[in-house]
Amino acid sequence: MTTVTEYAKWEELTEGAEHELTVGPITRTDLVRYAGASGDFNPNHHDEIYAIRAGFDKPFAHGMLQGGYLARLLSEWLGPDSFKNLKIRFSAQAWPGDMVICKARVVRQYEEAGERLVEIEASAANQRGDVLIKATATAAPRT
Repeated sequence: MTTVTEYAKWEELTEGAEHELTVGPITRTDLVRYAGASGDFNPNHHDEIYAIRAGFDKPFAHGMLQGGYLARLLSEWLGPDSFKNLKIRFSAQAWPGDMVICKARVVRQYEEAGERLVEIEASAANQRGDVLIKATATAAPRT
């Protein structure tokens, strides 16, 4: 059986349109699963003693784990094949127990060379409001 996913269409993506996704709380199991899936076995993400000796309180989440959550928000909203680019900038760490609140907003809707495009500003923050990631994207949503 095939499931048809409805993504936001061009007409719905006017300037100011927003979308949000909350994930979490992050668990240590999430960190281990992500390490296995990504191949990033940096001990700061799973080894308590190593992380403490490195100056951290405890193991912390991979930056790209939050990046993945933010990409999930965008791809579920606009469709995974609609993106022209996605730029992310990491600004803080997420820890086990943190919620990750991802938000995206259309900042520009325009046409260029006959193609309908939207520019998106997005971010991922924890439950305390600390911004973990800021991102920008350009997408060509379905019409």
